[in-house]
Amino acid sequence: MPTSTEKTRNKSAYWAGVRDGAPFILMAVPFATLFGVIATDAGLTLAQAMGFTVLVIAGAAQFAALQLMVENASIAFVLLAALAVNLRMAMYSASLVPYLGAAPLWQRVCVAYLNFDQTYITSIARYEARPEMTVGDRVAYFLGVATPITPFWFGMTFVGIVAGQAIPDAWALDFIMPIMFLAMVAPMVKSLAHVAAAAMSVSVGLLLVGMPAGTGLLIAAASAMLTGALVEVWMERRAR
Repeated sequence: MPTSTEKTRNKSAYWAGVRDGAPFILMAVPFATLFGVIATDAGLTLAQAMGFTVLVIAGAAQFAALQLMVENASIAFVLLAALAVNLRMAMYSASLVPYLGAAPLWQRVCVAYLNFDQTYITSIARYEARPEMTVGDRVAYFLGVATPITPFWFGMTFVGIVAGQAIPDAWALDFIMPIMFLAMVAPMVKSLAHVAAAAMSVSVGLLLVGMPAGTGLLIAAASAMLTGALVEVWMERRAR
């Protein structure tokens, strides 16, 4: 059983996560609303669209799957495309293991369900900046980040489904996605290895933009990780 001191630390970490996750509400509102609108256009019922967003809770994969559904692609291809887009979550999970691997199973299950871009990037930055955090603190912080985002994601999806065509195209809600990723990633580019990885990712991603089902992005991500690792090794050797 956790002591009173540990409970106090966990609670403090949780509310710090809520504070750091709150700004992402500005992203969740238009992004989830847009998904609800597109889901309606694709012919999904209210129950189907809400079930989709609650079970998957991964915006990019949901949009990719919907696009293919609109184009009457086969179920197998829809699933493969969603899996391809979401393979980055496997990389996220692997990098979280050193920080959260010792947590109880039920906590790891919760983290796995809520492991999306915003929770991962915000949490991993906190863990790296504060190595003194306990496993309990880390889990509490992660869940805290997810707390303000997740209800808005579900709620605004519902609003988008119900509002449907009432939202004018001139609002261009889809602009929020690239801005969101830039806002999350830019503060993490702190070293030469980060800059090299980011440059490689952008370059390869643009070169392979025509590849299907997000596979170009996966290749770009792998190239960026390899580049970053090689630059770090080179920097360490040079420092010696």
